[in-house]
Amino acid sequence: MDSVDLEVLKNSARWLEEGHRVLLVTVVKTWGSSPRPEGAMLAVRDDGHVVGSVSGGCIEDDLIDRVRQRGIEQTKPEAVKYGISAEEAHRFGLPCGGTIQLVLEPLTMESGISELCAAVESGRLVARTLDMATGAARLEPAQATDGVLFDDAHLLTIHGPRYRMLVIGAGQLSRYLCSIAVGLDYQVTVCDPREEYTEEWNVPGTTIVRTMPDDTVMEMKLDERCAVIALTHDPKLDDLALMEALKTPAFYVGALGSRRNNAARRERLKEFDLSEAELARLHGPVGIYIGSRTPPEIAVSILAEVTAAKNGVSLPELLQVEGAKAAREVAGKGEVCGI
Repeated sequence: MDSVDLEVLKNSARWLEEGHRVLLVTVVKTWGSSPRPEGAMLAVRDDGHVVGSVSGGCIEDDLIDRVRQRGIEQTKPEAVKYGISAEEAHRFGLPCGGTIQLVLEPLTMESGISELCAAVESGRLVARTLDMATGAARLEPAQATDGVLFDDAHLLTIHGPRYRMLVIGAGQLSRYLCSIAVGLDYQVTVCDPREEYTEEWNVPGTTIVRTMPDDTVMEMKLDERCAVIALTHDPKLDDLALMEALKTPAFYVGALGSRRNNAARRERLKEFDLSEAELARLHGPVGIYIGSRTPPEIAVSILAEVTAAKNGVSLPELLQVEGAKAAREVAGKGEVCGI
């Protein structure tokens, strides 16, 4: 499944090749609450067909109506704002008086969209810089980070391969977790050398490999867009993955298990010459505390924590499994003692 952004770019390139005019719309800045983040994109074809989104739907409707009534007349990019007044915010469905700034870019074959698609599909991370005065765009290698920079004269957007997730173990929990992860647009690889598990693996949109976990981690060359989750409960497999993954820039490395098992795991990992800083990156027990018991609930708990890490959100201790269970135990003892 294509990422949302790549879907917008690929459709834009195809429409241009078919002879259509195309307006590429990019969210460049938001104030207050807004339905879509900076960098979100929408492509509007000259007949009103669209792909992607920049709001909850009302701004899209306004842009579609504008194109259907006037066509795509502009020849240079322009910046527009929606939701400046309370009335406009209500009209365009922006919650809490939010404001959104968009760049409307009329695409041509010289916009480099086909080249950008090819670069992204080949696994490269690319920075695209748009000159607002001329409409010219250039592509350059980028660092492994998301970002949008707009200074009225230039728009810089980062495009690249979607986030990757390596899951160790092909058990029942992994099936639920991987199904949801695919829906979250991760490129999911499942590693399990045990034939009894991999023979029945059939989760659409995932890749199954039967190599040893440490070899798999090294072969994948994990970067800042990668998450690793060890779910086998087998130290011979989980530890192999973790000892290599914790040395990489992966934004999330976690392991399933009780607090006692994770404490024992940390002690084992020390024997692999991992530093205290590297060990501190390990999420375990994995997930946030929502009282989950079934495999689907546990999968939701884990992916909630992964999503927070991906978005740079620091979770309070009481939301983390270890902190929440410790607090619950303290509260329970207090009740017994009459405190």
